[in-house]
Amino acid sequence: MAENPHIWLFNGKEADGKYSVRGLSWVMRENLKKTSITKDVNLHSLRHSYATHLLEQGINIVTLKELLGHADITTTMLYLHVAQCPLIKPHSPLDTLYNFKKQNNE
Repeated sequence: MAENPHIWLFNGKEADGKYSVRGLSWVMRENLKKTSITKDVNLHSLRHSYATHLLEQGINIVTLKELLGHADITTTMLYLHVAQCPLIKPHSPLDTLYNFKKQNNE
């Protein structure tokens, strides 16, 4: 039977088609049993992983704040201590401007 999702990729038993938190927790627990993961993991762990990986891939903190629905940026900044972001060499905006002009004149 082929699914044709309109809102949710996977339909749950709820009237609106969503999976319940209880159902998702069960799926996660059952699948964790099949792994060698020994740390405490829950559904909220997925949210933390999502946020950390986005930071590591270069998304800016303000965009992440909006994606996570945080009211205060300091809540989002807690993810910064976990993310392993590469250090970017600081530069002057004038350096970038000069390089841009040089590229366009060639």
